[in-house]
Amino acid sequence: MIKHKHQIIIVGAGIAGLSAALEAAQAGNDVAVVSKVTPLHSHSVAAQGGTAAALGNMEPDSWEWHFYDTVKGSDFLGDQDAQALFCKEAIETAYFLEHIGVPFSRGENGRILQRHFGGHYSEFGKGPYIKRSCLAADRIGQAILYTLWGQCLRLQVKFYKEFLVTHILLQDEGCSGVIAWDIVRGEMHIFQGKLTLLATGGCARLFKISTNSSINTGDGMGMVLAAGLPLEDMEFIQFHPTGLYPWGFLISEGVRGEGGYLLNQDGERFMKIYAPAKLELAPRDVVSRAIQGEIRAGRGIRGKPYVYLDITHLEDQLIREKLPQIRQMVLKFAGIDPKKQPIPVAPTAHYTMGGIPININCEVLADGKKTIVPRLFAAGECACVSIHGANRLGTNSTMECAVFGRRAGKYMAKIAKKVNFLPLPQGQIKERLGEINTLLNRTPKTSLAEVREALEEGMTKNCGILRDESSLKNQLELIHQLKTAYQEIGLKGMPKEYNLALQEVLELKHMLNLSEAIVRCALARKESRGAHYRNDFPHRDDKNWLKHTLVFIEDEKYKLDYKPVVITRFEPEERQF
Repeated sequence: MIKHKHQIIIVGAGIAGLSAALEAAQAGNDVAVVSKVTPLHSHSVAAQGGTAAALGNMEPDSWEWHFYDTVKGSDFLGDQDAQALFCKEAIETAYFLEHIGVPFSRGENGRILQRHFGGHYSEFGKGPYIKRSCLAADRIGQAILYTLWGQCLRLQVKFYKEFLVTHILLQDEGCSGVIAWDIVRGEMHIFQGKLTLLATGGCARLFKISTNSSINTGDGMGMVLAAGLPLEDMEFIQFHPTGLYPWGFLISEGVRGEGGYLLNQDGERFMKIYAPAKLELAPRDVVSRAIQGEIRAGRGIRGKPYVYLDITHLEDQLIREKLPQIRQMVLKFAGIDPKKQPIPVAPTAHYTMGGIPININCEVLADGKKTIVPRLFAAGECACVSIHGANRLGTNSTMECAVFGRRAGKYMAKIAKKVNFLPLPQGQIKERLGEINTLLNRTPKTSLAEVREALEEGMTKNCGILRDESSLKNQLELIHQLKTAYQEIGLKGMPKEYNLALQEVLELKHMLNLSEAIVRCALARKESRGAHYRNDFPHRDDKNWLKHTLVFIEDEKYKLDYKPVVITRFEPEERQF
């Protein structure tokens, strides 16, 4: 057992984690970042289209218009106090990112270039599309992540690469650190910290077809759930409308923002039926259901489950300058030059709107409402503040990671100077290590790969874009069967070094628990709102369901609770696009 001691422990090296690390380190704190991959391989690097801020560089804009779009986009389930704060701070944060060196694309006037994105409009949604998404060609995640990484290295942030955090250490006084497995050397480590931040990303790998990298298995959310703490709004999983068929690789909304059209088998630009005013730039839940509707009606291309995204009418120079990564991806994987042929696309699991409930200072809420867990923080996709409510607007996520990562870092920097280290809970550590040793010494009777594949296929089939009571109950039964099978997975005889099977087994445990949480929340919510669409309850029901879902495990049973949505300015209205 190897022990490390740092003032601030950050789990995860994406935009949220590195933003927090940078702020905390600038204040003179000893900061350590623990990541299960090399930081530059964090999933934030995959973000393509841009990051949202009402800079008004291309045309008049305001944070209040952005605020309204975020509220309406969330199907009125977001908390408006947090949404307003986010939209205000996004402007300052965009300039902060520019000043630390993020290589944004530039307009002729030298200012940050901005593009159209779905759900972003002018004049409180009454006007046309607005250019609000700050871009760096089509690789904004890489641009931001690499810049933050360089700044953290400059400030001598300590990085522990390829460490899988397996448990958070909680006691009455708060969080004292985490336990992690050194994937390379096959050793257990204890990271003791005054304060701990979870920035572990989402859980879209629960589904068979996903835009997410293999690391997005919901580790942080799973650890919180296992610790008896709640998760919020887990039924809301976003499916991105345009994943490259059949792989699911992300084809950025920026492609539609630059003028791309969606076409069905008949060559019809079908979004005029589903969103006649906003067309391809309606919010993602609307576009995803429209594509799924065309496929189910037999209007997929050659009867297959995909449609076309057509940019053949765009200038070749525009494609090469503003969509170079997309062009290369389509050429490499589909063998298609998007200037000459339309791109085959279909909806793909993309983003987790819910997560670990936090307040605006990123403190984790023990009851999901007001009581905080001392010394434990969360930010980014694994957290729920709730900006995105039932549906996230494109380019709000990268900015959310930067805004709230920075807020977490600044707040932790203040606290770290006022508190001492907590003693480590030795009994808890011994118990957690016992779980790992049991896996390493158990003879395998069930295939790890088969259990995971069955889970992913079941979630896609039964808890995907379109849901109903029967399919959700079928998935719940399947999860229970897979949890039984999980108990027969063993790793006896495997070497400890580079034991990726141990990593996958521990990830699978979180995936099974999170899947059940999602399904139970989806079963309970008898309405359709944002990304949660029930065929058997096709309408939004504000009277009964304008509230957040909280799910937690108590005595090995899942329990649900609810809390009100914070409404400060915009009353719920029917969404029309």
